[in-house]
Amino acid sequence: MLIDPDTSSLLIVDIQARLLPKMSAAEAVVANASVLLKAAARLDVPVLVSEQYRKGLGPTVAELEPLLPAGSVIEKMAFSCMAERDFAARFRALGRAQAVIAGIEAHVCVLQTAEQLLEDGVRVFVVADATSSRVPLSHKHAMQRLRTAGAVIVTTEMVVFEWLRRAGTPEFKEVSALIK
Repeated sequence: MLIDPDTSSLLIVDIQARLLPKMSAAEAVVANASVLLKAAARLDVPVLVSEQYRKGLGPTVAELEPLLPAGSVIEKMAFSCMAERDFAARFRALGRAQAVIAGIEAHVCVLQTAEQLLEDGVRVFVVADATSSRVPLSHKHAMQRLRTAGAVIVTTEMVVFEWLRRAGTPEFKEVSALIK
């Protein structure tokens, strides 16, 4: 199954100022999340962003903040976004059958969010190069566990080119330029 821009959503999980510096491959996570956010904006894919305990972990990192759609950020205390009533209600209101997930930490909040979405019948795509954990081994095992549970593990480029579907369009020229 391909990722469809008309039925998918982008979930950015907890890429926050005080948490990100502790992550393995932090720069790649921000760079790839930026590409996903820009592509989603251009292709009208709805975005929801979670912030875990903002008072303690800070806001979404400054590099991503200007790319976040107005009203897309939801604070949470639960590890799974879907265990947070407001987030779950807003996700369900989108009416999207697919969720593309990027963020941190892969083995905690990303994993628990993806698992709950899968239980709810949502087709989940976890962007491996836009997720991270403090310890690379935790990321590796999170991806393995998610794959076993039914999530599709993808890369940023896979998402972008599946959302685009074809070359030769104005969207293709603009969005493919994000891939360096």
